[in-house]
Amino acid sequence: MPARHRTALAAAFVAVLVLGPAAPALAAPGAGTRDAGAASIRAYQAPDAAALRAAIAGLPDEEGKEATAALVRVGGAGGGWRGSSGVAAFGSPRPALEHGRFRAGSTTKVFTAAVVLQLAAERRIDLDRPVQTYLPDLLPRTFDPVTVRQLLNHTSGIQPADGPGDTFEDAYAHRFDTVTPEETVASAVAKGPEFAPGAEQHYLNINYTVLGLLIEERTGHTYADEVARRVLRPLGLRHTSVPGTDPRIHGPHNRGYQSVANGDGGTELRDVTEWNSSSSWAAGDIISTTADLERFLTALFRGRVVPEPQLREMFTVPEGVRTHGSGEPAAYSAGLTRLELSDGTVVWGKSGGRYGYNTLIAATRDLSRTLVASVNGTDAKGQDMNRVIGDLTFAAFGR
Repeated sequence: MPARHRTALAAAFVAVLVLGPAAPALAAPGAGTRDAGAASIRAYQAPDAAALRAAIAGLPDEEGKEATAALVRVGGAGGGWRGSSGVAAFGSPRPALEHGRFRAGSTTKVFTAAVVLQLAAERRIDLDRPVQTYLPDLLPRTFDPVTVRQLLNHTSGIQPADGPGDTFEDAYAHRFDTVTPEETVASAVAKGPEFAPGAEQHYLNINYTVLGLLIEERTGHTYADEVARRVLRPLGLRHTSVPGTDPRIHGPHNRGYQSVANGDGGTELRDVTEWNSSSSWAAGDIISTTADLERFLTALFRGRVVPEPQLREMFTVPEGVRTHGSGEPAAYSAGLTRLELSDGTVVWGKSGGRYGYNTLIAATRDLSRTLVASVNGTDAKGQDMNRVIGDLTFAAFGR
């Protein structure tokens, strides 16, 4: 396949999963599509090991401009492939730890959505009921009723919360601060609604912060306890955790770095491994491994985590809804993102970005091809596509 086509495929997939649906996909996602059967058009053969090795080769480069390490697992009916590249710490000869733990970022939302949908299956939550009926003091009267489903698929109209500033330096200076979910919600709702509930789709962490509070209200337990009880322990995800206010990554892990400008006009890498992620909480707090995320992804798609019909919510994009700001068709479902490739193959997944760590989980609905990747990107929350993630996406799903 010509290089320009390879780049287009990778960029399209990662643009939706990493940057959000404002960037164009190869084929527009069909609103309201329910992938009830096999989602891959042609059966995948064995993974292209040479392409996957090439995607993660040469890490880190001399200055760590793109990434310092990568961990990859590809699976499916055609067989599997495992690989790692880079170093455990920049400047060290020690190779990257293949089973190392990392900050999984917004892949946390898939866990949160799974717990909410379990509660819906137990009739403890009604997806069509306004969240105000469960949490009556959370949203002021300036907000119209926001249903639980609208929180799940990012059509609530609640605006984003404010952070400590607009730059990495601002965030870094406050990296050990604890921010409660109540403080996050108060910051967001003080701005008033962005649009009427259900009118548009705007992917924002605030929706899942509210869902975390809903889980606690409906169960009487902490969000972390419910994720552990309902997902982590039943699936044996022994290396996955919700750290809360703890800034450390416990257990073996590869260090994370952010590229910052120095006084000489160049860049240097700043270690960002220790970070209190409480501001992300139910939207982006989880620490995991590629093996655990692969097990979770496979079990989820097979119906072992969320029962039918609730699982269909995760494979349904809201009908007739456009993306706020761009007008592109909606791409997010309950916890996942839908992308249709140029050959008609539909891929569902979720990306995550925390300083020092990019994560991607993705699969066809029938699990004929799965991809889980952790890349220690040195601009993990930047607007540009991480080259390693893009190349891995093409190598895994390209034809």
